[in-house]
Amino acid sequence: MCGIVGLFLKDKTLEPRLGELLARMLEVMSDRGPDSAGFAVYGAGRPGFVKLSLRAPAGVDAETLAATLRGAAGGEVDLLVRDSHVIVEIPAASEAAVRAALAAGHPEITLVGSGARMEIYKEVGLPKAVAERFGLATMTGSHGIGHTRMATESAVTTNGAHPFSTGPDQCLVHNGSLSNHNDMRRVLARDGIRFETENDSEVAAGYLTSRLARGEALGDALKSALDALDGFYTFVVGTESGFGVLRDPIACKPAVMAETEHYVAFGSEYRALAGLPGIETARVFEPEPATVYFWERAA
Repeated sequence: MCGIVGLFLKDKTLEPRLGELLARMLEVMSDRGPDSAGFAVYGAGRPGFVKLSLRAPAGVDAETLAATLRGAAGGEVDLLVRDSHVIVEIPAASEAAVRAALAAGHPEITLVGSGARMEIYKEVGLPKAVAERFGLATMTGSHGIGHTRMATESAVTTNGAHPFSTGPDQCLVHNGSLSNHNDMRRVLARDGIRFETENDSEVAAGYLTSRLARGEALGDALKSALDALDGFYTFVVGTESGFGVLRDPIACKPAVMAETEHYVAFGSEYRALAGLPGIETARVFEPEPATVYFWERAA
């Protein structure tokens, strides 16, 4: 049993409140997942730059890390330290060189995700504590997703926490269990998808990455997942411009959505949505089984 939340803002005037609203939603889902928590926020980006979300051990020397990365990037590198995570913004053309420098010189640092606008944070602990550690309530952006985990098939570790990201500006949170993830992992690995954990949810993220890499839209990629992925699942997915939801054909995992002219929100239970502005006039509904729901941000 895990908890999922997601918020996609249609109204740009709400963007300064994204983190505040998402933090409340995440906290409400604590009893569905007290082991660990994580979230992804799609905030501001700069043309020609990419953000790397890094998880570093306690006491990392940010200046030493910055110097290493500046040498690899051959120029401008911006670092933002948030507790155990570091967001590094670099020229997109230098991403491969910076990744290589990290692997060679800082093997103790884990790359959690990358993208023009996406930042990912996750840690072991109660959702409220994790959100406070990283200052989620102060973050701004157009959309975000979050997850509270109750580990049932693997150890309680930060590596096992969601969201999982296997492609640029793309991440996924999952409530459920996939039965064919080992077979699918081998297929995707042959196609060049890299996995960092044994978690079945990372395989779902990798599957979507493989479809998006072929030029499919997120909605089409989610639709194809219905045939490719076996098991019980509810997925909430973020991309640079999109927000998608999918439940398996049986839909035994709880899910509820709310839509107004200002936002679309998802929660494993309605109580995660109850504090949102204007919820009393929202269209509240349960997403149908085997049905893709997808919204896209205007350019």
